[in-house]
Amino acid sequence: MTRRRFDWFLPGMVIAVALACVFPGPGAHGGWLHPEIVTKGGVALIFFLHGVALSFGALRAGAFQWRLHVVVQLGTFLLFPVLGLAMLAVFGGYISAPLRLGSFYLCALPSTVSSSVALTAAARGNVPAAVFNATLSSLLGVVLTPLSIGWYRGASGEGASLTGVMIDLVVWLVLPLVVGQIARRWLGGWAARNKAKINVVDRITILLLVYTSFCDSVAMGVWRGHGLDAFATLAASIVLFFAVMFLIGWICDRLGFSTPDRIAAIFCGSKKTLASGVPMAQLMFGESPDLGLILLPIMIYHPLQLLICGVLAGRWAKRAEEIGELAQPIPQAGLLLDED
Repeated sequence: MTRRRFDWFLPGMVIAVALACVFPGPGAHGGWLHPEIVTKGGVALIFFLHGVALSFGALRAGAFQWRLHVVVQLGTFLLFPVLGLAMLAVFGGYISAPLRLGSFYLCALPSTVSSSVALTAAARGNVPAAVFNATLSSLLGVVLTPLSIGWYRGASGEGASLTGVMIDLVVWLVLPLVVGQIARRWLGGWAARNKAKINVVDRITILLLVYTSFCDSVAMGVWRGHGLDAFATLAASIVLFFAVMFLIGWICDRLGFSTPDRIAAIFCGSKKTLASGVPMAQLMFGESPDLGLILLPIMIYHPLQLLICGVLAGRWAKRAEEIGELAQPIPQAGLLLDED
């Protein structure tokens, strides 16, 4: 019996936040880490690695199931925000403005890549469709997430301009992604051979961004009086997750999807990416001292979705074995950075 490998990333997030609470100075604006430079460099590095990882050839096998793709993408970029707005309309008055923004930011984020594909495979779902939808979601999120946030901030009276944000996104996110995709021709094989090492670099960079994100919030005393907000966010995340999962499953049943397609739709449509969410937040809200509060919902939702989906994957895999369904082989999708 093989032992499950210890995953240090989730404890690493807790440590990064704890360090920001105890030693906020280095990562705050003006600190010796120079976060205004380090964070943008970290964002560029992460999306360059994503570009090297992205294999368009691996998408072909799942590209033609358009009904499934429509369900997943609408679930990610329409159903999620609509449900989030409904919850904020009812309960938004009980939480602070930064947390309301962070809650909607969570809803506007794209899906994960690696965990969506891995869980779909573990549950005996449609893996090619999961690869296609998770990758497409990441690409669409580069455009749709900032547009959704711009609309929300305008509708809530903040009136924030998107011009500077979009320029930063193009320079520090889109351009490195494109350069990484071009470099894949020469670096793809090397990246596949060194996946574990690249994954460590990716995760450490994300943890550095988490640390700097919370430093300004702590240094300026933003967290005072927000002790109960974490519990409220946890409860809202649980309700939101199960609502999205139930509605996507219901839609799949109405459309007559097969069990493997239904599994892929639920896992891809209910997940939200932390790996892209943290660096994108740095670009969109980096000047705000409330960045730590804005990131709180996705940091709570992230381990929650992995825990629940992991349990579901095990149950669905066991059910598939009992009724004689065969697992689908995982396609050669190139390097898929671990976003868990």
